Amino acid sequence: MSVKGKLAVLEGLDGSGKSTQTPIVLEMLKKHGADVKQLSYPDYQSPSSSLVKMYLNGELGKDADSINAYAASSFYAVDRYASYIMNWKNDFENGGNFLATRYSTSNIIYQMSKLPKNEWDGYINWVCEYEYSKLGLPEPEKVVLLNVSPEVSSKLLMSRYRGDSSKKDIHEGNISFMTRCFESASYASKKLGWTVIECCKNDKIRSITDISNDIFDVLKPVYCK
Repeated sequence: MSVKGKLAVLEGLDGSGKSTQTPIVLEMLKKHGADVKQLSYPDYQSPSSSLVKMYLNGELGKDADSINAYAASSFYAVDRYASYIMNWKNDFENGGNFLATRYSTSNIIYQMSKLPKNEWDGYINWVCEYEYSKLGLPEPEKVVLLNVSPEVSSKLLMSRYRGDSSKKDIHEGNISFMTRCFESASYASKKLGWTVIECCKNDKIRSITDISNDIFDVLKPVYCK
């Protein structure tokens, strides 16, 4: 009888350092004997992300709010489903371990922010039912939220794009939207029991090493048992 692997997720606003931290933490886990593979969403190399790219590029509407939460959520969910079926389902179901940079949890952060707060609990229930029960995607064992304020996140993105704001997608380029996402992430982390790592101190980003060590301390018990 096969034993399913472990899945954890690294979450956070755009510019919070997820893509920087993931390979570092994977190497740390490897040194402690854990074999963990990386996943990253959206899967921009796959045709399954076409609707996501159209949405983020503004082809379906120039503002994030022009596409309702449930429609946009479906774009991302289908991309994850295709990736799971084609790339990692068999491995996971036979004990393979994975760390995802973004996952279904990103829908909860980004798309939930479009809804009135009195609808947030219903939306969270919908996402979990839709992706984990209906689509059959694995539910993560641990979600780690890299908490970075929208202001610091925006500065980090500008550094990434070397000052060219035109490179930002319709999420990244809207500080008001990102502020709402920051609020929805805070709400979700409390409701769903995500582990929050504070990445800023005195309005400045902490060192990569310090944050890596914090993430490793959270994930080590998941993968290194």
